[in-house]
Amino acid sequence: MIIGNLEVADYDFAEKMYWKEAKKTCAALGGGWRLPTKEELNILYENKNQIGCFSDNYYWSSTETKGIYSAWIQFFNDGVQFNSYVKGFKYQVRAVRNI
Repeated sequence: MIIGNLEVADYDFAEKMYWKEAKKTCAALGGGWRLPTKEELNILYENKNQIGCFSDNYYWSSTETKGIYSAWIQFFNDGVQFNSYVKGFKYQVRAVRNI
C-alpha cells in the first residue's frame, strides 16, 4: 500500500518484537524497508482503515527518547503516542520504505 511517499507492508510481522529486534527484522527485508518514525507511524494510524490489517495494539516506531533505553510507540486503538516505553517490551511491528 502506498500512502504519500511511503510504501507500507501489507501485514504486521507474525510475532510482537523487542525494539532492537524490530529494527533488525525490518532492515533484513532489504530494499530500504525499515521501522517507521513516530511521525510516519501516526500517518499509518490515520490511514489504518485504508491500509488494513492492523491490530488494536501498540506499535513500535524507530524514534528513540530518553536516551538509549526508550522509544516512541503508538496505540492503534485510539491513536495515542507514548514517549517513554522501554525497549525491553514486545510490541507489534509494521515495516515501511520510502518510494
